[in-house]
Formats: sequence, structure tokens, C-alpha cells
Amino acid sequence: MRPPRHAPSREGDFPVSTNLKNADLHARKNAATPRGVGVMCDFYAARAENAELWDVEGRRFIDFAAGIAVCNTGHRHPKIVEAIRAQLDCFTHTAYQIVPYESYVSLAEKISARAPGSHAKKTAFFTTGAEAVENAVKIARAATGRPGVIAFTGGFHGRTLMGMALTGKVAPYKIGFGPFPSDVYHAPFPNALHGVSVADSLRAIEHLFKADIEATRVAAIIFEPVQGEGGFNAAPADFVRGLRKICDEHGILLIADEVQTGFARTGKLFAMEHHGVVPDLMTIAKSLAGGMPLSGVVGRAEIMDAAAPGGLGGTYAGNPLAVAAAHAVLDIIDDEKLCERATVLGDKLKAKLEALKADVPQIADVRGPGAMIAVEFCKPGSHDADAAFAKLVQTRALERGLLLLVCGVYSNVVRFLFPLTIQEEVFDEAIGILEEVLMETVGAAV
Repeated sequence: MRPPRHAPSREGDFPVSTNLKNADLHARKNAATPRGVGVMCDFYAARAENAELWDVEGRRFIDFAAGIAVCNTGHRHPKIVEAIRAQLDCFTHTAYQIVPYESYVSLAEKISARAPGSHAKKTAFFTTGAEAVENAVKIARAATGRPGVIAFTGGFHGRTLMGMALTGKVAPYKIGFGPFPSDVYHAPFPNALHGVSVADSLRAIEHLFKADIEATRVAAIIFEPVQGEGGFNAAPADFVRGLRKICDEHGILLIADEVQTGFARTGKLFAMEHHGVVPDLMTIAKSLAGGMPLSGVVGRAEIMDAAAPGGLGGTYAGNPLAVAAAHAVLDIIDDEKLCERATVLGDKLKAKLEALKADVPQIADVRGPGAMIAVEFCKPGSHDADAAFAKLVQTRALERGLLLLVCGVYSNVVRFLFPLTIQEEVFDEAIGILEEVLMETVGAAV
């Protein structure tokens, strides 16, 4: 399957000419912004197209981070740019709660129609993924009259206070920020590589009901169908069905956090479609608007209506420019068959990584549905995490112009989040760089 050819693939197609220098900007950044805003790269973006970006000094990088899974449709897709420009000619902001607009309503209709389940659904829009999670919890509490929420180890749900409370990873997200909201509990997420079975996870939830909070006080169980920051651990089908069964038995709402997994990344529009299990509420964000800030909660109509008027919203929630971009994103996913392309690209990358296992003994696992792919590194002959190896792979790849992200509870996982619109030749170039880096790194480790 050939990709859409809507972007240049070399620096010469549009020269980047600035008088800025990365070192000067880095010094200014350190003087002007707090260290708590961690920044991975020491170079500064000047321009990006599809799966490539150029820094202020004209250096080219292949982007396998995509703004942390935000640019599934690539940087500056022409249809998204045009949609935003067209909206600029109309209005940029009214606050939907003050003066509403049709584009918000029609986007809600589209999302509700395409979310899992044939029941009546409603959708509300917000700005960030963390806002979506916060509002999903609010809706669940309003609908059930219960306070408790169960989340999972390794899960990531945002940097707000409730988001941090739900997140199952301490460093760097929780250090020094407590106390956190109460009535939040954690169970282990299934992880076969590290000895946590589906039965272990489901049994742990039942143990919570015995030891920490009675089931009748739990409003919701929230989980990621594929954990993002936690290491791209996919929820097994038996686990998802087990969660649905527990929720149905105890009147608990099931919240699927699809902030990172949504919008074709896993080979389906939403990852829950892989399991045939319908959540009561679902959070969405990231690639929803192709780089514009937009998030949402979609769920059963009667549950979504539980909050009183004024209980949901936000000044910028459902910004018209972002909503216009989201309409374009849905069209692009359909027109360019990005769900199918995610699977094609993901299978190609997984095959390459599997083939490298024989030469790179640090590769302990290659996993992920569609194009939500990760490789986990452990010390050869064991399941002991090798974070140093993962970091070295990331560093050496960046030196060669390939942008990768490290994740996982033990920071020993490299995740791949290339735009699904990436040109075939650029994708092949990136895989070639990755292979070179892995072979070089394993050689240095011997």
C-alpha cells in the first residue's frame, strides 16, 4: 500500500533559513522556563511536514514521536491546514457554552456514531487528555453517586491532581506533588513478561473489594486498552472481558482511556474495537485534531447526562479551530485508509525487530497492535530491565536523525509513534537507521 504523497521528503524542498542557533535558544530556555517542564531534545523546531521536521539550523529529523502520538495524520496535513484556515475566516472563539456552533455539534454526532456500541451516545469536548480523564471521573461519580475509582499500575492518565492520582507510575509524575485525591486505588496490570497474569490482575481487583473499598462505593474502573507511558502493554482480551464482567456485576462504570490509542493508531479507529467490549465512557484526545488542542468524553447518553448543566465544559473546550481540524482528521483517516495502513506499517516494523532478536539479545519483547509498536530491552538471559540500553538506542538514533521515545515503568522500552501518513521511503530509511543503531549498541555492550 503506497502512502499519500502530500509532503516533501528532503530539506532541499524548502530551505530552512534562520539566524537562530540551538545553543543560544537552549540557554534562553533554561533562563526563562522551569526545569519541571522536562525537554528531551536540545534542538528547536523550525518546520515540519508529514513525518519529518527541521530544526532552526536546518538539520533534518525523521519523527517517530509524532508529538507523543498527536500527529497520526502527519505534520501539517494539507486538509487540516485548509480546514483551520477556513475556520479562521469565520471566527476563532466564542466559548461554546456561551455561543454554540454547528461544527461542535456535528463533530459530537460523528464521534458518538463511531464510538463502540450501538446504544445511544453523547460526546462532550474539552482541551487536553487530562481534562478528558478528569471529566470522565466527574461524570462517573455523578451517574453512580459513588466516589471510588480503580486504575492500574503502569497506567498514565495525566498530570493534573486526579490524573496523577490515577497514574500508576511514580517517577517523574508524582514526586513531590502529594497529597493526591482520595478514593483512588490501583491493581496490577497484566504483564506476561514480568509475571503478572490476567487472573492475577482480576483477582487483585476482587482483593481491593475485600481489603480497601467495598464494590458498592466504586464509581468506575479506568484503564488504557494499550498502556502508553507504561510501555505499550496491550490489555489481553480476557482481561478486558473480565473488567466488563466485574463492572456489570457491581454496577461499576468501565472507562476506556483512548487518549493515546485512538484514531487509527492500533489499526482500528479505537482500540476497544479489537476486543468487542463496549465501555460505558471513553476518553479521547491527542490525534483527534491532528496537532490542535482538543479532547473529549464519549459515552452512554444517560450516563453523559448525569452532570448538571454547567458541571462540564471549559473556556476553551471545543475550540472551533480544533474542531475544524478534527473534522478533517476523520476524513483523512477514511480517505487514506489509515487504519489499514497502521497495520501494514506496524507489521513491517515488528517483522524487522523480530528478525533482529537473534543478533540483539537485549530484545526481550516486540509488541503492540497496528502501529502502536514497542520493543522492550532486558539484560540478556533474564527479565531484568535494561534502561541503559534503551537510552543508548534513543541517543544514538537521535544523533542519526531519528526521533524515538523511551517509556515503560522501568524506562526500558522504546515506542514507535510515526505518523501513519509517512512516506514509504522515509519509513524504510528510519528502519535502516534503527537497525544500524541496534547493531552498533549491542556491539558496544558486548
